Amino acid sequence: MRWPAKGAGLGVAAISYVAVDYLRHLSPTWHSRLQPALWSLLALAAVVRVPSYRYWSAEFRAAIPFVASMLFMLAALLFEALSVRSVTAVLGLDWHRKTAPLPDTGQWFLLALNEKLPAPIVEILRARIIGLHHFLMLFMMLAFSVLFGSVKAPGLGLGARYMFTMAIGRLLRAITFPSTILPSARPWCANSRFRVPAYPHRWAQKYYAPYASDNSAISQLLKLDQAYVDIGRPVEDYQPDWGLMNFLIDFLRPTASEGTSWFSLLKKAGGGCNDLLYSGHMLVAVLTAMAWTEAYGGFSSALVWLLVAHSAQREVRERHHYSVDCIVAIYVGILLWKMTGFIWSKEVTSGNRSLAKFEKIKSKLVQASKDSDINKVRDLLKEIEVGSEESKNQTTIKYVRLFRAATIVFALTIVVLAFILTSDG
Repeated sequence: MRWPAKGAGLGVAAISYVAVDYLRHLSPTWHSRLQPALWSLLALAAVVRVPSYRYWSAEFRAAIPFVASMLFMLAALLFEALSVRSVTAVLGLDWHRKTAPLPDTGQWFLLALNEKLPAPIVEILRARIIGLHHFLMLFMMLAFSVLFGSVKAPGLGLGARYMFTMAIGRLLRAITFPSTILPSARPWCANSRFRVPAYPHRWAQKYYAPYASDNSAISQLLKLDQAYVDIGRPVEDYQPDWGLMNFLIDFLRPTASEGTSWFSLLKKAGGGCNDLLYSGHMLVAVLTAMAWTEAYGGFSSALVWLLVAHSAQREVRERHHYSVDCIVAIYVGILLWKMTGFIWSKEVTSGNRSLAKFEKIKSKLVQASKDSDINKVRDLLKEIEVGSEESKNQTTIKYVRLFRAATIVFALTIVVLAFILTSDG
């Protein structure tokens, strides 16, 4: 396994973050003391490194792809929230109450391990060591480490790839789970979280309910290849006035008690109460592990993958997902990350720009070699590396400084918001 070139500081910081955050379960008092101290220390270390960072021009070039990827991801999350609410609502609460969970051999396997493994190991497997917000914060730490030379610049390029890949994964997921509606591994979920109608939508009343459990009806349906049962007048849903958004009523199925805002319904969707193939939590975990492995490497990446495995078995153990959801999320996340290397890659260098710069100073480099002027050779090679990273033009320097300040403030704000909004997992 490849060792990181700039020491193990990032790995130590990551382990410290996860360990300190786990103190919330062991000693809330120490957690409340150590967590702010750790984050303050990391933020201070990042700010101190800002003046000596040399790749702001590369960050500036990556800013537009970063913002575009962020907007794309937000659109994907909005579409996913619509799909989550739709699949929960379309069959009604009665279906959720009566439909048993699917048989899951992964759940059986974990229950068997509980009987075979020593009690301390079982307790470690049950422990809530890692969650969604941890993986998000680990990635942010990885992206910020460009300031310390631990990860190849630009950090915004790495962030753009992460969000773009996640958006693609979320879109594929939002297309996948509505195609075949699967019952939740937690049958009580919908009744406790949603206030959708108890009866199915009129589409399901006509095309699903008459043929759901009657073998002869299903056989006749196959022969005729059309919905032949006359259901009479279907039960209609509540119809709020959403203006231009009225087309969403058939998908969201609002009730009078839920208010008049369609957007508030989407915000309440959360993780939904059907089985959502594949796991969104595991997709985030795998993308974080893939980014860590490619950008940083070392034994800390092996630790991140162990945390991914621990998170996967907890998703199954606690019945947030079936085993198939976690398995599919793992290979989808790996394949998607491999496909988006055109946005940012550890292996991609400045290539043509470096060659052009080399051609310009080739004669000087040859002369310095003949003169055995090692310091001159070193300076020329450094010039190739840095290239035209920072213009000496005063106007350019002014804009670079403004961009530098805006980037740091924006990034720290995102870190704080992500930490607050995902602190409950």
